[in-house]
Amino acid sequence: MELIDIGVNLTHDSYEVDRAAVLERAEGAAVTQLIVTGATLASSAAALELARAQPGRLYATAGIHPHHAAEFTAAGLPQLRALLAEPGCIAAGECGLDYFRDYSPRAAQRNAFALQLGLAAESGKPLFLHQREAHADFIAALREHARALPSGALHGVAHCFTGGEAELDAYLELGLHIGITGWICDERRGLQLQSLVQRIPAGRLLLESDGPYLLPRDLQPRPPSRRNEPAFLVHIAATVARLRGETLADCADHTTAAARRLFGIPAPVGHALSVHRP
Repeated sequence: MELIDIGVNLTHDSYEVDRAAVLERAEGAAVTQLIVTGATLASSAAALELARAQPGRLYATAGIHPHHAAEFTAAGLPQLRALLAEPGCIAAGECGLDYFRDYSPRAAQRNAFALQLGLAAESGKPLFLHQREAHADFIAALREHARALPSGALHGVAHCFTGGEAELDAYLELGLHIGITGWICDERRGLQLQSLVQRIPAGRLLLESDGPYLLPRDLQPRPPSRRNEPAFLVHIAATVARLRGETLADCADHTTAAARRLFGIPAPVGHALSVHRP
């Protein structure tokens, strides 16, 4: 069995002291490949450096999180374009809209998102998308973007999906994959997601830790630091498998195969994946 963590904030300060040990624990927990999330120009460059240091095992995204949208203007486009052109960078983002925190003005968020949608189309890289409390504007921007694409379908993932049935249907209709985190393990906030996860088609479902955030609430024993890390992805996968009525092995197979197809990730040398076909 092997898993791909499609979203971990491995450049976060909390990993500075033991990043190598974090990756070793991930390998021991069958997480053989990881995608390191970029959220600013600086963190995207740092994510790419990590990917360059461990090619075939680590990959990077490059983008501007909506929290940092006010810091990003057209002047930053050449640098972001260059990052997206690098072989180790496999997705455009984390980009999108976040009206829950509003750390950046909404107009700035929409502008940064539009610029990044354009770069994603230009680069041919899939989108790594963030949305919170901004569904109407978010889906409108995505639909407009999709209409300009030859296929009419988006190529990307709704990262850390926590929405409801209408949001799920809209994302699936647009062709997006759905990223599931430890939110699904939360007996308070995750109940709606627990009821929806079986509706996500095999081949469109992806797994992610989103570490150091979203430590699964039902994880035992809980780490003293309360920091999430990729080694706990197997716990998330087991929860998803149980809710979908699948074996853990089958869930690992189809989510890993889906991640490889979406992001163009080859299997690591020495690993073979038997693809589950539902």
